[in-house]
Amino acid sequence: MLEEKRGEYQLVIFKIGKEEFGVDISQVREIVRLLDITYMPKAPSFIEGVVNLRGQIVAIIDLAKRLGIPSNPRGDSTRIIVIEIEKNTVGMIVDSVSEVLRIPSENIEEIPAIIQTEVPEHYIRGVGKLKDRLLVLLDLNRVLSAEEVTRIERIRKEEVEEA
Repeated sequence: MLEEKRGEYQLVIFKIGKEEFGVDISQVREIVRLLDITYMPKAPSFIEGVVNLRGQIVAIIDLAKRLGIPSNPRGDSTRIIVIEIEKNTVGMIVDSVSEVLRIPSENIEEIPAIIQTEVPEHYIRGVGKLKDRLLVLLDLNRVLSAEEVTRIERIRKEEVEEA
């Protein structure tokens, strides 16, 4: 859920391809550079694998694949946004992270029918209106369902036990 404080939302802003997204900062644990990812057999196609993040094994998803949108080639600006969903830690690969932004609640609306985005509508919480751009606000609890988080966690634990 978006956590509203004093009539505003605090969001982490990132890009995938040409689209700009925002997620509630309360779900973001940290942002790290792209790390070496260990492939996980039997994982869904949008799961890249796992990384060792300061001693914790974290599953990594390719957010562009999950959302079904094109991304830019990975490079120096590629980041992993480490998030908490259903008390589990998951990393999301994004093209770049640009800023942390406060948006007044009156500048956030339901997604209007006229807005065109390649992202499936059920992943979108709303649209943040800024002076010169629009942000697609993702609902991280819908991007990964509770069942998928549980499955990712089970696969991650199997990887830890085999290591």
